[in-house]
Amino acid sequence: MRKTSVYLTDEEAEGLRQLAIREGRPQAELIRAGIRHVIDEAETRPRSFRSLGAGRGGGKPYERWSSSVLRDKVMGER
Repeated sequence: MRKTSVYLTDEEAEGLRQLAIREGRPQAELIRAGIRHVIDEAETRPRSFRSLGAGRGGGKPYERWSSSVLRDKVMGER
């Protein structure tokens, strides 16, 4: 097990303290359970990507460069 530090707002710290008293469990155990819950939930959800849509191409379809065009762009046209 590794030690780590977590910064909580006053409201979060107080809520955690009260929950630990109500449940009769250590605060660290509740924090670990919450972290496991977030990780499990993230692993079951399909990954989604955010995009601005237009990108550099102004929304035009991507076109692959041929090797000769790429060479000319890098080395300068012949």
